[in-house]
Amino acid sequence: MFPSFCIAKASRRPRAGNTRHQLCSSPPPKWCIRKGWSLARCSSTCEVTPQESSVNLKVFESYFVEKVNSYLLKTAEAIPFFELYFFMLVSQLNTWLKNCLTVNQAKQIHAQILVNNLCSLEPRLVCQLVFSAFNFSPAVFQYVQGILWHLQKPDSFSWSCTIRYFSQHGQFKEAFILYAQMQRWGLCPSTFSISSALRACGRIGYKIGGISIHAQVNKYESCHNVYVQTALLDFYAKIGTVENAQRIFDEMDERNVVTWNSMLDGYLKYGDLALARQLFNEMPVKDIVSWNSMISGYARSRDMHRACSLFQQMPDKNLASWNAMISGFVDNGKIDLAQCYFDTMPQRNNISWITMISGYSKCGDVDSARNLFSLMQEKDQLAFNSMITCYAQNSRPKEAIQLFDEMLKANFNAQPDKMTFASVISSCSQLGDLRFGPWIESCVSRLGIEMDDHLVTALIDFYAKSGSVDKAYVLFHGLYKKDLVAYSAMILGFGLNGKVSAASELFEEMLGAQICPNSVTFTGILTAYNHAGLVEEGYQCFNSMKKYGLMPSTDHYGIMVDLLGRAGRLEEAYDLIASMPVKPHAGVWGALLLACRLHDNVKLGEVAARHCFNLEHDKTGYSSILANIYASNERWDDAKSLRKSVKHEGSAKMPGCSWIESG
Repeated sequence: MFPSFCIAKASRRPRAGNTRHQLCSSPPPKWCIRKGWSLARCSSTCEVTPQESSVNLKVFESYFVEKVNSYLLKTAEAIPFFELYFFMLVSQLNTWLKNCLTVNQAKQIHAQILVNNLCSLEPRLVCQLVFSAFNFSPAVFQYVQGILWHLQKPDSFSWSCTIRYFSQHGQFKEAFILYAQMQRWGLCPSTFSISSALRACGRIGYKIGGISIHAQVNKYESCHNVYVQTALLDFYAKIGTVENAQRIFDEMDERNVVTWNSMLDGYLKYGDLALARQLFNEMPVKDIVSWNSMISGYARSRDMHRACSLFQQMPDKNLASWNAMISGFVDNGKIDLAQCYFDTMPQRNNISWITMISGYSKCGDVDSARNLFSLMQEKDQLAFNSMITCYAQNSRPKEAIQLFDEMLKANFNAQPDKMTFASVISSCSQLGDLRFGPWIESCVSRLGIEMDDHLVTALIDFYAKSGSVDKAYVLFHGLYKKDLVAYSAMILGFGLNGKVSAASELFEEMLGAQICPNSVTFTGILTAYNHAGLVEEGYQCFNSMKKYGLMPSTDHYGIMVDLLGRAGRLEEAYDLIASMPVKPHAGVWGALLLACRLHDNVKLGEVAARHCFNLEHDKTGYSSILANIYASNERWDDAKSLRKSVKHEGSAKMPGCSWIESG
């Protein structure tokens, strides 16, 4: 397994072109290198293993030959060949392990470590690789994890470094799993592995895990370490138990600015702005994080006046300070002020742009959002996600899919993730074209993205709304955990496709699983009853919403008005509209108008049409329905007059259309 070198007397060096050297195999262990001998690389006739042909090994061989020949000129001592070889190899590997490494470089070094049985260097390789990875990379994640699980000599430091790397780069679940495995292998965690594991538990809200680590803190005598105590404080603040966080804060002998900021963040998340401001005023040292946290707290509570006041008082402002202000104005629906601050910023990062894009998306101003997106110099994954979501949420699905296609052709930093596919699947659901299903699934598979329950639920919604309810149910049945969103999507799918029995059974199954329904669930079950014309069941379901703490929305009222109207119970439908606690939209009155057309009720038809005219700018469709009601009741003059008025106003009737597949 070692390189094949030629060792020969200096006076008998091999000539150029010789096919075989005098001594061509690797020297046996007993051989020694003496003064007057020289070392040279074998010719191409020597066999070289694949590991020996790697870039790193070639560099080492050149280095090794040079050093040995230099050494042989200075000493008369006999040196065992393998001893010298190992010494030189370890020295060179240690040099490489001091540099920043890519995954490919790490693999080449790792190959030499394994080939030469230098397993004691594996922990150093792990640490250097995670220190070299400034950004999270799935390749680093998988490779480091693979090394750790197969370390022949596991050590606490390399495991702690990896746990910290995962926690710092948002892989919180994996960080905690590694911490737990570290315990099983009997390794004693360091203070920063404890802190990193606590941070991970706080971010994913894993209470049992964080409390278990707290119990271990005293065992490992880390209870008085300021970093561990701060991590504990931050964990309890993140999961909402501010009392425990306060107790730890009060018991601390030493506090740094991170400790104060964690406590401040706890009060702000708890919603106690008064205590947060009091603590902020008491802080012996405030850094920029302290100021930004307080500004964000005021912004979340819609107190932009105090947020602006603090912003003006800040001694120094960074990008996060400006972004907090912009985000506050966006969340409070003041997009003009957000744009003003955005324009005033001395510099911007992608978060600034994405916040503004999201703000315009909430306002329905898709064109302004797209203009900002086009102006971005470097579009990363989050930028593409925000713009695709903007299109999907504002009923522009074709543009969302076109942008997704552009994203697939972009650079590595803009590769799609689960959030991207959730928005793309939502857009495909709006189009209702089943051909998108296999395409989406193949993209997910090709990019190596895990098809978790969230993505599967999005696909259930897509297939159900596209008419393939059986395919949707197969996916639903295969879910590892069926939650509220999954049940609601499937019930709505059954409802839209007229499968009332299946929708009703699934609704009862959901209640039996102790899952409380939401408004979407009731939209689905009411839609199913509406398709089947089951008025009494619909009434019972509609009235049961209050039992679950839900107030019927205008959409729920619209479904009930349509159900009653189709059944000929027009007066009940009108009374239901009159009892609505919120102002009905045109869809509700439109449902009554259509029912009046079905049953030729002129009186209520005129009432419904009058409300539709007041609520909608385009009166053409409603006027046409009312004119037909007049004609059905032989009120020809009224029908003719209404049609003339529509023509006089210049309204154009939207032509009918249908979708066909082009060959």
